[in-house]
Amino acid sequence: MYPLLQHKNLTLEKWSRYPRAQQVVMIANELNRAKNWIDKKSIGEVNSCYERALELTDLTTADSKWQGNARREMRRFREVLAALYFDPGKDAVLNTRLYRLLLQTVPEAWNLLRP
Repeated sequence: MYPLLQHKNLTLEKWSRYPRAQQVVMIANELNRAKNWIDKKSIGEVNSCYERALELTDLTTADSKWQGNARREMRRFREVLAALYFDPGKDAVLNTRLYRLLLQTVPEAWNLLRP
C-alpha cells in the first residue's frame, strides 16, 4: 500500500476493522460531498473529494474482506471514479449514478442510507 496523502492517520489495519457496509458508506460520503461541490462549481474541492474516495477505495480493495467478484467490482468502481476525476466537466449526473451503484454493491450500505 502506498503512503496516503489525504488520510495520513489511516492505515489498512484500521480500515479493515470497519465492516464492508461502513467502508462503502464512507466512500459514498465523499461522492456526496463531491456532488455538493459540483453544484457550487468548485472543481478543486470536487477533485479533493475524488482523491479521498480513491484512497479509501484502494484501502478497501486491499482489505481481505473483499474477495472475488466483490473486489473486482470495487476495482471497476475505482476505474470509473478515476475517469470522473480526470473529466474536466465534473458531471453531477454521472457522480450520482456512481454513488448509487456503489451503495448497491453492499445491500447493508444501501439500507443504511435508503430507508
